[in-house]
Amino acid sequence: MEFSEHLVCLRRARGWSQEQLADYVGVSRQAVSKWESGRSTPDLDKLLALSGLFGISLDALVRGEEEGPGGASAAPDACDTQPAQGERVVYVVQDDHWEYRSKRTLFGVPLVHINCGRGLRVARGIVAVGNFSLGLVSVGCFSAGLFSFGAISLGLLLSLGGVAAGCLAFGGVAVGVVALGACAVGVYAAGAAAAASSVAVGAAASAPVAVGVEARGLHALSGADQLTRAEVRAFLAQWAPGLWKPLRDLLTLFLF
Repeated sequence: MEFSEHLVCLRRARGWSQEQLADYVGVSRQAVSKWESGRSTPDLDKLLALSGLFGISLDALVRGEEEGPGGASAAPDACDTQPAQGERVVYVVQDDHWEYRSKRTLFGVPLVHINCGRGLRVARGIVAVGNFSLGLVSVGCFSAGLFSFGAISLGLLLSLGGVAAGCLAFGGVAVGVVALGACAVGVYAAGAAAAASSVAVGAAASAPVAVGVEARGLHALSGADQLTRAEVRAFLAQWAPGLWKPLRDLLTLFLF
């Protein structure tokens, strides 16, 4: 059996796509396609990686032979993937990884790219989901995009995460034009601890206009937990008259 045919059989026997095999070996899908069509042959380091991946010797891989007990060559029957009667076959995938990339693209960028698994898995797409993700809508452990959601999140417009930064940021630690979180820093900030360059609302607040249980600033209102929502809104309307009403209502939610 030719090497190209043997490679196809080994890959299919394990239920892998060309993309998966390419990722395991560290090459492009096009390279795997050329190997399987016989248009090119892998370099020695890639052959070694393939033999280790499939658990056979380099000689058996190249010659298209299956190894019998003790490393002896057996009949080249690798494409016969049908189990004998009563035999149970279990395929074990050696890498915990799943990837999907949509065929539709926009300006060369896939509409959807999902790349999850162990290690450094980067997803890039209009909608991107992965360990590390970059896209218009981005979801991941580390994410960046126009709308970003992740453990560590950077969003141009909206960011939501454990640590979030963006125009509108929600998170345990939030930094943005409007920042809302346990610890919030921004132009407008609200949270357990809030610091802002304009208006801050929270248990502990520091800003030119500050409202909180403990507040510090040019115009500060402390003891806000003892006040009504109407009194707090009246204070903000007096000292921050340009504050957009929906934003004012959003900030005061952190006190009531």
